[in-house]
Amino acid sequence: MAGEKAPRAFSIEELPGHLIGEVLTSGGLAAADLARLEATCRALRPLAEYAASKLCAARAAFAAMGPAARGELLERCGGSWKRVLRFLQSVEQSSGTVETSSGSMQVATGRYHTLLVHDSSVYSCGSSLCGVLGHGPDTTQCAAFSRVSFPSLSRVINISASHNHAAFVTESGEVFTCGDNSSLCCGHGEVGRTIFRPMQVEALKGIPCKQVATGLSFTVILTRDGQVYTCGSNTHGQLGHGDTIDRATPKLIELFEGPTQVVQIAAGASYTFAVTDDGTVHSFGSCTNFCLGHGDQHDELLPRAIQSFKRRNIHVVRVSAGDEHAVALDALGHVYTWGRGYCGALGHGDENDKTSPELIGSLKGQVAVQVCARKRKTFVLTDEGSVVAFGWMGFGSLGFLDRGTSDKVMRPRVLESLQDHYVSQISTGLYHTVAVTNKGIVFGFGDNERAQLGQEYIRGCLKPTEIMFQKSIEDIPIAAPSG
Repeated sequence: MAGEKAPRAFSIEELPGHLIGEVLTSGGLAAADLARLEATCRALRPLAEYAASKLCAARAAFAAMGPAARGELLERCGGSWKRVLRFLQSVEQSSGTVETSSGSMQVATGRYHTLLVHDSSVYSCGSSLCGVLGHGPDTTQCAAFSRVSFPSLSRVINISASHNHAAFVTESGEVFTCGDNSSLCCGHGEVGRTIFRPMQVEALKGIPCKQVATGLSFTVILTRDGQVYTCGSNTHGQLGHGDTIDRATPKLIELFEGPTQVVQIAAGASYTFAVTDDGTVHSFGSCTNFCLGHGDQHDELLPRAIQSFKRRNIHVVRVSAGDEHAVALDALGHVYTWGRGYCGALGHGDENDKTSPELIGSLKGQVAVQVCARKRKTFVLTDEGSVVAFGWMGFGSLGFLDRGTSDKVMRPRVLESLQDHYVSQISTGLYHTVAVTNKGIVFGFGDNERAQLGQEYIRGCLKPTEIMFQKSIEDIPIAAPSG
């Protein structure tokens, strides 16, 4: 009204501290958000730290740690609660979608193909052998990322790529699979035919799921309630049911129905890992390459806790299952490896096998947030966005340019070609690797013989090369065939 004074502008620090603290701790902010807020107003630094500490305390993984471990993690993060929060959030996202400035993303590499989630849509490129790209029977290869059709309104939040099949989880908890189903790994019953487009697993209807892991001819599914289902080939007991009988549809592993909940799963060539919320790693299946971590080479038909971690009171938060070796990340950001040591894949400076988990001493000064193992090579992401790699350099899939006289990197080494970027997630396949940055840029390196790097005219990339993909009008949700 005429004559009234305009409202006075005020700065945020004029607000009561308890009110600002309440806003910061109740909004589900990320560590980066708190850092940006602090940068705009130095007076908010104590409140930003307070908010970060409260957000850390509210996370299940942090709550499961003992007081001494929490203190050690804070010390390893330079006394910064924002950095502790960043660590916890990064670990949570390492086995699913990561938040980038261009939307939520996840990358998964298979034998000769790559899958990518961007804002709940799925894209794929490379060889469509056995229908793994999900584009139908007429597609044999995609030289660029092409969108995969799902039923209307299906928003995908988790993916997994293996040699011959793929699995997907939607926001509503439904599971879809496609690919070679001759081993019944797609979970659609006694249907041995190839599934060329993502098809919903009927046996899991009404059971909300959150993560999938595809091994060689078998599939592992984690529900929101922390239960585990498996299907497919069971030659070595990798399905965890106490026998070697194949399963045509997902079957519940009854051993995990106890008080602890499974929080992450991983599938290797013929073995499986399940990490529970108390930091225990359970392994089962083939132990040919010592991958089960029990100190012997006996197959396990039922989930068995890795005692080496338990004895040392090591709380594991994530594992990755390679073809012949494995890698784990603990709640303090330390990295452990075991299995076959070919080409330095274990990062201990030699090629010796390790029958049980062993700490990589040279990485003790780093705070790791993701570990990734595949064909004789290992990648570790740090909380500063750096990529550390070691193992076999074949086809350039480690990303190092100086091939020299040896194709082996025996100890962890920073991938300098990505030093200008903050890498949020990485996945390595048989001979190629793909990484996603915090800005949503996708880089690929290694073999491109079948366009698995989304590059049409080159056979391989020694140096990380940006993979272009763009959303188009075709990215409107459309009805897709069910099989």
